[in-house]
Amino acid sequence: MRAIVAGVVILMSGPTLAEPMPLFDAHIHYSHDAVLQVPPAEAVAILRSAGVARALVSSSDDDGTQKLVEAAPDIVVPSLRPYRRRGEISTWMHDPSVIDYVEARLARFKYRALGEFHAYGDDIETPVLQRMIALAKEHDLLLHAHSDADAVERIFRSYPGARVLWAHSGFDHPDQVRALLRRHANLWSDLAFRSEHGSSGRVPPEWRAAFEEFPDRFMIGTDTFAPERWYYIGSHAEFSRAWLSDLPAEIAEQIAYRNAEKMLKLLD
Repeated sequence: MRAIVAGVVILMSGPTLAEPMPLFDAHIHYSHDAVLQVPPAEAVAILRSAGVARALVSSSDDDGTQKLVEAAPDIVVPSLRPYRRRGEISTWMHDPSVIDYVEARLARFKYRALGEFHAYGDDIETPVLQRMIALAKEHDLLLHAHSDADAVERIFRSYPGARVLWAHSGFDHPDQVRALLRRHANLWSDLAFRSEHGSSGRVPPEWRAAFEEFPDRFMIGTDTFAPERWYYIGSHAEFSRAWLSDLPAEIAEQIAYRNAEKMLKLLD
């Protein structure tokens, strides 16, 4: 490319491509089988290549999270999952030994959240869940809950000051998500393992209304619940940037990374 200034030809470099929008992935798992299939160095390379600047990471057991913290402390935001192995999703809330495990890890390492954990309806009333909620209060931790709306309501009744990240936005319709967000100022919603909010790079009206009403309460997430999901992080980042580009730039930036950062600052 060239320009002529005062009769002099000046060579100019072509336009540079803008850096891709950074992302805060609020739903990453790095469990024991993922550690074996995708070693820490490779996992970090995947995150960096996808432009994931920060990631909320949990694992079954917690050793995977600690390995990733050691490999990339600038990226990894550690969350403590109550599962010591796969297969505890439906039983952990009835197992008091889970609390011994959680308390031991909290005494040894630093975390910003508890979860992602699975709990529905009156599961929240079990002694194990009630102790988990108390530990969140004691340690000023976010609760990352894979729950229905009833369980979310019960968490806030147990601890009105709780800060809750609602995994998958409960897989609820956006109107139902909006209704719950209206009731709880300290509730955020991740969009992990969902695609209907941005299929073909377009945001449908019902989701656009949700994002416009609550531009500060949504965030993206890949949900690497199985080792092979790690290889979708890059394509999921591309998918996320595509539909985010269909929103006003300010809202897109909030959902992409600013909301998650602000949520964490409230815990400081």
